[in-house]
Parts: sequence; C-alpha cells; structure tokens
Amino acid sequence: MEHPVHLALALADGPWALAGAMFLAGLAGGFLHCAAMCGPFVMAQTLARMGTGPIRLAGAALAPYHLGRFVSYSALGAVLGGLGGALAALPGLRLAIPVLLALAGAMFALQAFGKAFGAQSGGLAAWLGRRVRPLLDAPGPVRGFALGVALGLLPCGFLYAALAAAAGSGGAGEGALAMAGFVLGTVPALAVVGFAGAMAAKRWRAALAAVAPALMAVNAALLFWMAWRAL
Repeated sequence: MEHPVHLALALADGPWALAGAMFLAGLAGGFLHCAAMCGPFVMAQTLARMGTGPIRLAGAALAPYHLGRFVSYSALGAVLGGLGGALAALPGLRLAIPVLLALAGAMFALQAFGKAFGAQSGGLAAWLGRRVRPLLDAPGPVRGFALGVALGLLPCGFLYAALAAAAGSGGAGEGALAMAGFVLGTVPALAVVGFAGAMAAKRWRAALAAVAPALMAVNAALLFWMAWRAL
C-alpha cells in the first residue's frame, strides 16, 4: 500500500501547488503585515549603509538579509514538515495532513478578513531585538545574513499560519519548499521598504488594500481544497 503521506501529497497535486499557494500568501501578507513588522529592520540596515557612504542599488536590495530569512524559514519548514509527515504515518493519524492544511487555511482566512492573531510576544521580541541590535550597527553581508537567520525566529502570527501549512506538507523537503515559496512572496514588500522607504511602503499598502485580502482568501481556499483532496 502506498505510504499515506505520499498519497496525501499526490491527491493535493504535490508540493509545488502548496509552494505556489504559500507564495501568494507571502505576497499579500508582505504588504499588509511584513512591511510594518519587519520594515524597521530593513530600514535600519539601509540607513546604516547610507552612513558608510553612497548606497548602491545592490546594497539597498539587502540580498544577504533575505538569504538569511530564506535559510531560517526553509529550515523551520523542513523540521515541521518532517514532524507532520512522521505524525501522519502513525497508526490512526492519517488525517493529520488534511487537518494541518485546513488549520493553515483557517488562519490565512482570518488574515484575509482582517482578524489578526498571535501578535508578537513582547518579551521575547524585545529580548531578540536586543541580541540582534549589534548586527545593525555595522552593515555587511555576513551580519545581514546573520540578522535574517535570527529574525526568522521572531514570534509572528502570520508566520504561524505558514508553518502550519509547512507541517501539513507531508515531509521535510516539501515543508522547506513551502516556506521557500512563502519567503520569496514577502520579498517584494520588504524590497519597497529598502529602496523607497517606509512612506512608499505605506502608499503601496494603501493601493493594495483591496487586492491583498483577496489574494489571501484565494490562498486560504487553495489550502482548504488541498485538505479536502488529501482526505
């Protein structure tokens, strides 16, 4: 008999479908959430680079920072995807995959309708902020990468929804791919903050206020559909 986790992924059209859905979620949530929550870290890096001399386009892109986020989130997705797959392989727990996907869909649906949840933990966020502040003092590729990795651990309700979807992917590789799609989706919003500043990001956010919730709702619908197909 085919492994239940592999069967679930086959019915849901495979990990690339989930990665695409997560990209949509990251793209929409990037402007509605990430630009406000992570924008200060992006602006701090950009301003620090300006303090060392004329900033170039490549410097404003903050590629090492985004690469660090990519590594951190993908690693988290791999761990949770592996755990979710192992859970679903246990006797009597075949429904773990569709339940996790449905949970992620519900969490993104709440985001689509403006219901924020799981706000950042003030104490932990403040503690982590103090630890990463030295990385902002002297800009550079290594410190930017380290900052991206560290901030991947910052408590965030939007991230929790993505991680729930990764856990429902059915495997470590699939979970990493799902979170990779999510991270790539968030890059445009943070790039706007880095290139044009917080005010430009707010204008973009206002312009996308009607579109982003619709994208989030589409993402939630896709996850619900995958959960149903995986039953």
